[in-house]
Amino acid sequence: MHAAAREPDRRLSVAPMMDYTDRHARFLLRLVSRHTLLYTEMVTAAALVHGDAGRLLAFDVAEHPVALQLGGADPAQMAAAARIGAQQGYDEININVGCPSERVQSGRFGACLMAEPATVADCVRAMRAETDVPITVKTRIGIDLQDSYETLCRFVDTVAEAGCRTFIVHARKAWLQGLSPKDNREIPPLDYARVHRLKRDRPALEIVINGGIRSLDEAGRELRLVDGAMIGRAVFDDLWLLADADRRIFDQREPRPERGRVIAAYAEYCERELARGVRLAQLTRPLMGLVHGLPGARQFRRRMSEDARRPAADSSLLLKAWHELTAGVSAPENGALPAAGELAAG
Repeated sequence: MHAAAREPDRRLSVAPMMDYTDRHARFLLRLVSRHTLLYTEMVTAAALVHGDAGRLLAFDVAEHPVALQLGGADPAQMAAAARIGAQQGYDEININVGCPSERVQSGRFGACLMAEPATVADCVRAMRAETDVPITVKTRIGIDLQDSYETLCRFVDTVAEAGCRTFIVHARKAWLQGLSPKDNREIPPLDYARVHRLKRDRPALEIVINGGIRSLDEAGRELRLVDGAMIGRAVFDDLWLLADADRRIFDQREPRPERGRVIAAYAEYCERELARGVRLAQLTRPLMGLVHGLPGARQFRRRMSEDARRPAADSSLLLKAWHELTAGVSAPENGALPAAGELAAG
């Protein structure tokens, strides 16, 4: 067995979300918070083993700490995918046992694996034999009518015996039939108390709570009862809610970021990515939540979504749109755009 790798600090993390947490969004998130743990979109083990792993797993070194989420149920394939992910430099490999979509179920992974704890345990064992990167599991509190606390504990205990020490628990059960993935994020009621009880009853395990957390205040309250809090779509509604995360959650003394500097740094990143052939509209999509609540936010978002599609559009669009938004508005947290070369210096 390999020596244990250093565990990421999971006090605060951003959930893995399809069509949200791609590498561009993660780079932008990292400009706002240096310490919040970031997760990739789910990548299937089969795609990594049989496809273009380099393209699927590409990320910027600035994204650390960053975790790879895998989907799959075949232990040998999951082990091979975990090895590839570790070689690419990811800080954690996470197994998806929470997604309820029919497409995922058809591949026999995601939330339906809660009914197969032995399979998940086999995957954990195989993956741990291939890498010293921490292997974690993201799960629900139950599925369909298999939703008792005792069933959750049996699942957790079986997987923990295989060597998994960290469980990220979405505090809703999932209905595998009859509800869409969106409905499964909203309709089944949240049961934070069950996750809190799991932590009390399994104090040796690291328990991270997920589901419905929309602010650092809420995350802070949860940290009194569990080891970590994971925020999901609230971050993309209001990306700036992470601006105080390093100070409030991770006890860092680094200065609070300024939106102007974040925009400027991200514009530089966009310029590099455009040179590699990435489309500007793909790069501007994560910016929508950066201006939440500011006067002129609607116009800024329109420019990011519509003007970015114009053939001649380039990274200067970001700077122009920010100048327009902040013209005549004085807000210390916004900050002016730094002068050329100032970012590298400071």
